[in-house]
Amino acid sequence: MIDETVEEIQEMQTHSSSVVAVRATRALEELLEREFATVEEYVRDLERNGSVLRRANPSHASLQNAVRAVVEAVADADPDSVAEAKKLTQERIDAVISRVESAKQRAAENAVDSLEDSATLLTHDYSSTIIEALEQAVEAGKTFDVYVTEARPRYIGRKTARTLADLEGVEPTLITDSAHGHYLPECDRVIVGMDCIVDDTLYNRVGTFPIAATAAQLEVPVTVLGAASKIVTEGFVFENEHRPGSEVMPEPAEGFGVANPNYDATPVELLESVITDDGRETF
Repeated sequence: MIDETVEEIQEMQTHSSSVVAVRATRALEELLEREFATVEEYVRDLERNGSVLRRANPSHASLQNAVRAVVEAVADADPDSVAEAKKLTQERIDAVISRVESAKQRAAENAVDSLEDSATLLTHDYSSTIIEALEQAVEAGKTFDVYVTEARPRYIGRKTARTLADLEGVEPTLITDSAHGHYLPECDRVIVGMDCIVDDTLYNRVGTFPIAATAAQLEVPVTVLGAASKIVTEGFVFENEHRPGSEVMPEPAEGFGVANPNYDATPVELLESVITDDGRETF
């Protein structure tokens, strides 16, 4: 399970950072089925596998924090037996996952008031928290038109568009990434998720920065939605990931290189607000 989860994270088959954090944390349950002669042996294996999972994507602050919270809690507790260590591991896994999932729900709840009825929105990439917020807003009787960028090169926006198409009250339209400037004048708000915010910089799927910059020029407010745990003040250095060039162009590149960064950096000064489970912060 751990090896499969690492591979899944590296291949980005799971696109939401909160889901990635839950999957990575849940993968540690594999160790509960193994036999260990001593507590020390168990803790070493827990730490080793925790490091393997965290290295699968160093850019995911939520993944880093979730896995580290489980490993450090068990190691610091200095349990007397392997059974006690496993019991504590399961308790911490359940607590961390519950915190991640409840944070997403509360952030979505806090966003509903900022989503005006009959608004035209633009979103980028795929965010399960944004999906949750729109679901809750629709349940409250609101309706929306939503422009969804493709989020090339893996076209993650198509997943967003398909998901929103199933929501009664939401009319999604899929657009190319480069068309955002054409459609932004029609929009009341841009709403995007976040991988993390570190030192007054939003890191999110590549393409977020030009959307936010264009929106600022056109005076369209940009709202970022996500868990407060993704706002990091210390102990984390963001590491961008560069995906294979074959995702951009499958045929061999002859005489030129192909660059494929996964994330870009957006100054928070371009944002109107950040909404988390702790509430709404404006800039």
